[in-house]
Amino acid sequence: MVDVNKLLEEYATGVRNFAGINLNGVCLSRANLKEINLQGANLIGANLSGANLSGADLSKANLIGANLSAANLIAANLSDADLIGANLGGAKLANANLQGITLNGGNMSGANLSGANLSQASLKGANFSGAFLNATLTEANLRNANLSSASLVEADLSGTNLQGANLVGANLAKANLYEAILVEANLSSASLTGANLKLANLHKANLSQESLEELKLEVLSN
Repeated sequence: MVDVNKLLEEYATGVRNFAGINLNGVCLSRANLKEINLQGANLIGANLSGANLSGADLSKANLIGANLSAANLIAANLSDADLIGANLGGAKLANANLQGITLNGGNMSGANLSGANLSQASLKGANFSGAFLNATLTEANLRNANLSSASLVEADLSGTNLQGANLVGANLAKANLYEAILVEANLSSASLTGANLKLANLHKANLSQESLEELKLEVLSN
C-alpha cells in the first residue's frame, strides 16, 4: 500500500496519474485531489469524506465500503466503479459520470446528482432519500431503493426498475417513466405532474389520491 503522505507530496508537485494504486483503508479526508487519476484503484474502506475529487477519474475503482460523505465529485468519472455499501451522503455529484456503477446498499441521501448519468447502474436497496436526482437513470436497477422526498424533476427513468422502491413524497414532475417498472412501488404523496408513464408497469403500486388525480388529468389532456 502506498504511503498517503508520499501520494500527497507527489500530487503537490503536479503528478496526477495514480491509476491502479492500492489505497485500501487509507484516510484522505478533506484532501485536495482535484482531477486526480485513480482509475482502477483499490480504495476499499477508504475515508475520502469531504475530499475534493472534482473532475477526478475513479472509473472501475474499487470503493466498496468507502466513505465519500460530503465529498466534491462534481464532473468526476466513476463509471463502472464498485461502490457497494459506500457512503456518499451529502456528496456533490452534479454532472458526474456514474454509468454502470454498483451501489447496492449504498448511501446517497441528500446528495446532489443534478445532471449526473446513472444509466444502467445497479442501485438495489440504496438510500437516495432527500437527494437531488434530476439525472439520467435509464435502465438503472433501483429495486427496493429509498427515494423518499427525492427530487426527480425531469429525470429520465425510462426502462428503470423501481420495483418495491420507496418514492413517498418524491417529486417526479415531468419525469420520463416510459416502460419503467413500478410494481409494488410506494408513490404515496409523490408528485407525478406532467410525468410520462406510457407503458409503465404500476401493478400493485401504492398511489395516493392526489397522484391518481394527476394521472387522470394527464390521460385526459393527451
